[in-house]
Amino acid sequence: MSESVLYPRLIKDLCAIFELDDRSVHGPAHWMRVRANGLALARHTGANTRVLELFAVFHDSCRENDWTDPDHGPRAAALAEYFFYEEKMLLCSEDELQLLVYACGGHTYGGISSDPTIGTCWDADRLDLPRVGITVDPNLLCTDAAKDASLIHWAEDRAFDWRGKFWL
Repeated sequence: MSESVLYPRLIKDLCAIFELDDRSVHGPAHWMRVRANGLALARHTGANTRVLELFAVFHDSCRENDWTDPDHGPRAAALAEYFFYEEKMLLCSEDELQLLVYACGGHTYGGISSDPTIGTCWDADRLDLPRVGITVDPNLLCTDAAKDASLIHWAEDRAFDWRGKFWL
């Protein structure tokens, strides 16, 4: 596993851009659970962890609400490009940026990807669905690692723990 690409200023800037309440179901706590889910999966999938960590913090950073917002993924992809090209803040290559852009832009639409990095990103997010009362369906996951019942249970417990603290 490579060194983390997340650093305080990046997280602070993304939190400042995030329009919803910090306790939103799509907010920073969700981003960090997606990161943890993804890093756990990456040990088995071989996913690029730089892309995965950046996906975790960007994918929902441009949401305008917690319900229907079909353009939030493409907005997050554009924000990642802005942070890379204009702000020079992303610690990744252009090839990694293109994976990040695809992962962010496409995660909104519920697809399946055979690419280990894209699939791991999308699975990491889907494993946190119990936070909003949705049971994880292994048939909608991309990687074999994410379909493991013990990993689904681990992620579900973490999602329910957060939900119990803030929503019940």
